[in-house]
Amino acid sequence: MSTAQELSVTATLDQGRAIATLAMAFSNDPITRWVLRDADTYLNFWPPLVQVFAGSAFDHGTADSVANHGGVALWLGPGVGPDEEAMRALMRDAVAPGDQDDVFGFMAQMDEFHPTYPHWYLPLIGVDLPYQGRGYGSVLLVHALRRCDHDQLPAYLEATNPRNKRLYERHGFEELGVIQIGGSPPMWPMLHKPA
Repeated sequence: MSTAQELSVTATLDQGRAIATLAMAFSNDPITRWVLRDADTYLNFWPPLVQVFAGSAFDHGTADSVANHGGVALWLGPGVGPDEEAMRALMRDAVAPGDQDDVFGFMAQMDEFHPTYPHWYLPLIGVDLPYQGRGYGSVLLVHALRRCDHDQLPAYLEATNPRNKRLYERHGFEELGVIQIGGSPPMWPMLHKPA
């Protein structure tokens, strides 16, 4: 069994394996499952949503993995963003009509917090269930934050649960507010300033 200190981060081009890891990691995520509420919807819509939300990381060499895809982080550099049009179209198909106002209102709040100046964005980071609690997330964060510091750019993300929020705080991220609407769980936009 590898310890976090022995792990090295590698760039991954294996989209299928990376998305599978993220599917496992987010299968009980409060925000993801508030949006994609039943198992069938989650399994059918999560992989294409990952692709349109963060798939540009594969094209730009900023899709990181540790432990043979046990942990994966998809980073978007300055000027690179999600395919918002495709994401909204998928969400219209995935979310029940009666829930769309809240879900799209939640997404609008996300947009309000997202920086408009150059920054690195972490849309998705996750560790496969059997490997959680081994420090894989920290290894992935440290690796990418070195890149952010080298570029002298801030890093931005949204914490989708209290446990991850604490992890990000330990790595120097600061809460900017709370995103929440109707019956949604809270989500915390967070920023890490370069060292």
